[in-house]
Amino acid sequence: MPTSIPGRHFARNLIQSKSLLFQLVKRDFQQRYIGSAAGWVWSIIHPLVLWLSYVFIFHTMKMNPVPHFSLVLFVGMLPWFLFSETVMRASNSIVEHSNLITKTIFPSEILPVAIFLSSLASHVVVTVIAAVVAGIVVGGWGPALLLLPVWALLGALFSIGVGWIAAGLQVYLRDTAQVVTVVMTFWFWLTPIFLPEANYEKWGHWILRWNPMAYFVRAYRYMLLGNEGRPLHDMVAAGVFGVAVFVLGGLFFRQMKKGFADVL
Repeated sequence: MPTSIPGRHFARNLIQSKSLLFQLVKRDFQQRYIGSAAGWVWSIIHPLVLWLSYVFIFHTMKMNPVPHFSLVLFVGMLPWFLFSETVMRASNSIVEHSNLITKTIFPSEILPVAIFLSSLASHVVVTVIAAVVAGIVVGGWGPALLLLPVWALLGALFSIGVGWIAAGLQVYLRDTAQVVTVVMTFWFWLTPIFLPEANYEKWGHWILRWNPMAYFVRAYRYMLLGNEGRPLHDMVAAGVFGVAVFVLGGLFFRQMKKGFADVL
């Protein structure tokens, strides 16, 4: 049966969108380290240096509250790095690419998506390194490690959804990016990365229950370190948060998008 004209248009637009997204991801990844001798390797060096600093502080200086605390801490930081970098960089993405949006017919919603995928590339490499070290230190890997792609997908939904909201607001309220930085600082300390969940006050457990990043941190430690966890419960909760924020963020961005050309 011959393909209908609308079907051909849809297929062509889909191919063009994928090609554009690939080019944006490639361009973003390259521009982050343009002029640097090490290039993209810095995206791996930075988190590894942070990890080594944790090893020095919590092991060499004998400040080790739990076994392998520097590794536990770093694994908990992995999903946070990906989320915070996506949201903070996405908040300025529309303003930074205003020339594309005002002069061409440009699908601006793919800018936060491109930023997430660019950040995901270095995240995957660092996570693989952390998984190798964790397997050696803790002693082997469990089947839970196979769930990492699922959690990456849920992280994409949640990060991109929040990124859309921040990016849309920044066009109209230019202080949004600064507010996002402040919010991220508070959000970090409301997530059980440095402090074990058992150390939170009773009211703090209510906050953890409604903090989507708490589920991601717990899941990464469960998958890479074999910590105690509630894999099915956490995945369902993170899935609900991820899908809800992705849909709401997309609807919000679509509404805000109508005035981008006029404001920019």
